[in-house]
Amino acid sequence: QVQLVESGGGLAQPGGSLRLSCAASGRAFSSYALGWFRQAPGKEREFVAAISWNGGSTSYADSVKGRFTISRDNAKKTVSLQMNSLKAEDTAVYYCGARMSMTDLRNIGGSYWGQGTQVTVSS
Repeated sequence: QVQLVESGGGLAQPGGSLRLSCAASGRAFSSYALGWFRQAPGKEREFVAAISWNGGSTSYADSVKGRFTISRDNAKKTVSLQMNSLKAEDTAVYYCGARMSMTDLRNIGGSYWGQGTQVTVSS
């Protein structure tokens, strides 16, 4: 199995930046597509960004395209989300997820999930 632990959440000003990281364990880590999801109070968990097993493909929700960048380092077993130009509506708990299929990761969700990290954007 894959274990995921997020870090890097916190408070940011509108227009500011945060970088989230997710550390993974598991011998098959490099075979998994990885992604970030978020959930705001009273809302369903929504897809944010995903990256293929070899980093060759990325996918973003329209709401974050051009502002967020996902990356991975298979040697370090980490996936990161650089968040720039933050908006109040980005406030949510952010989760990293892993799944063999990038398409299924986006449409269904992860086979494995981290515990989540809070991101708050407020002045």
